[in-house]
Amino acid sequence: MLFDLPNVAERAAANLRDAGLADRCKTVGGSFFESLPGDGDAYLFRHIIHDWDDEQSIRILRNCHEAMPAHARLLVVESVIPAGNQPHFAKLLDLAMLALPGGIERTEDEYRELFETCGFHLSRIVPTTADVSIIEGVKQP
Repeated sequence: MLFDLPNVAERAAANLRDAGLADRCKTVGGSFFESLPGDGDAYLFRHIIHDWDDEQSIRILRNCHEAMPAHARLLVVESVIPAGNQPHFAKLLDLAMLALPGGIERTEDEYRELFETCGFHLSRIVPTTADVSIIEGVKQP
């Protein structure tokens, strides 16, 4: 399922149909600031949470928590700022996010705190060969 703003979901549905994939992916329009579809096994946010400050990110993640069944996983694909003062792409991206949309890149500890605030346990961070990691969360009991 692809969940996005209604106009984006409509365009995606047309693209999926044109590619012959409409039977493999359902599109749903809405706003993650209001609610998310339930019954997913995984909820994937790629370059979403870094667009928003903590207050807005908490709203998105709490809505996700409310929609998710107990067995589901939260997967957040973002850059994670490493400790120390060595140059890193995530630090440069943090400056760009602050100056442009008002978002923020976060450290592992900041993601852990954000997740806990929203009812998730940060179970692991999986580095990738790209400049992003997969930050996995599960619902806290």
